[in-house]
Amino acid sequence: MRRNILITGASSGLGRGLAREFAARGRDLALCARREDRLEELRAELTAAHPGIRVFVRPLDVTDHERVFEVFRAFASDLGTLDRVVVNAGLGKGQPIGTGGFRPNRQTVETNFVAALAQCEAAVEAFREQGAGHLVVMSSVSAFRGFPRNLTAYAATKAGLAALAEGIRADLLRTPIRVTTLYPGFIRSEMNERVRNTPFLIDTATGCRLLARAIEREPVRAVVPWWPWVPFGVAMRWLPLRWVARML
Repeated sequence: MRRNILITGASSGLGRGLAREFAARGRDLALCARREDRLEELRAELTAAHPGIRVFVRPLDVTDHERVFEVFRAFASDLGTLDRVVVNAGLGKGQPIGTGGFRPNRQTVETNFVAALAQCEAAVEAFREQGAGHLVVMSSVSAFRGFPRNLTAYAATKAGLAALAEGIRADLLRTPIRVTTLYPGFIRSEMNERVRNTPFLIDTATGCRLLARAIEREPVRAVVPWWPWVPFGVAMRWLPLRWVARML
């Protein structure tokens, strides 16, 4: 059993939901995010509901790359080992390319990919030292194809993250270190709370329960929920791009 679990972006959305799921399973947690007050509230909630667990929190802006390594090492010291790291922190900003939206697009790329690289580096560094561990990266069904309009940069980061995870997995095939890539479908979170009329949207609690269940199996990859996103992914890879653009 992976006892000690580190989750980034844990102050809200899927990270917060996953913290609740793993706390309910009796796991010890290391939680980090930018909003320290939200982390403290979450720690109080989890330790009250599950008195037998340990919960450590630290503020972290994942775009502060040196700080990522410092925080991960501090959590490893707190817990003794890092058995699983969930690279979850991310942004959903974006504007169509060439319309003056370079700043939000750059912020999304820096947070979702470059900062994710730093988190993966810090996690796998710890796992190599320990000789074991489970790296979980949060991609998206948007990684299946290039997406238009406000999703262009976001989808590109998630595709890049999936490729990064596969490369890490290839490096670690002959070791006890496992790597899982998650492809969540449309799950309600603070990132998309203003988006209306989203098809096949499921609530945060349900989505996080399904994600936690998938993580515990430690597959190479998992699309969550399976329906309709596995068939959607197949269709996205083969449909003409003009059809994809119209659908989205």
